[in-house]
Amino acid sequence: MSDSLGFLISDVSRLMRRRFDERAREVGATRAQWRTLTTLSRHEGLNQGALADLLEVEPITLCRMIDRLEESGLVERRRDPSDRRAWQLFLTDKSKPILDDLRAMAAGLFDQVLQGIDEADRAALGKTLQRMRANLLTLPSPRTTETAHG
Repeated sequence: MSDSLGFLISDVSRLMRRRFDERAREVGATRAQWRTLTTLSRHEGLNQGALADLLEVEPITLCRMIDRLEESGLVERRRDPSDRRAWQLFLTDKSKPILDDLRAMAAGLFDQVLQGIDEADRAALGKTLQRMRANLLTLPSPRTTETAHG
């Protein structure tokens, strides 16, 4: 059961990402851009390092993404008043309608994905997935053991 459940969760996630990518391309965005813009909309004023941590990507990867979003006029960098070496990130007015479109597309996709599933089952699924996430977040990390080399 656990193997098939794990594969099923992974497969649903992969298919949802694929379908979202197809729809996001219609407005000229990628899932990575959408994820970056959405996360930034929730945490405006973060520096690139903190945003990279939230997105779980390498800082250099995010730097390139922010460069592209800045060139497109969707994000702006502002000097951090408390650290002249750092830049804070903010959405521009131009990004707001794109984010609204992407959110509407995501909502439409979820409506299609959940078609035929009644409200009680939807609520149970949400509660179950939240419990699984909480369990995963509280799992202890494997202890690292020192190797003989060192």
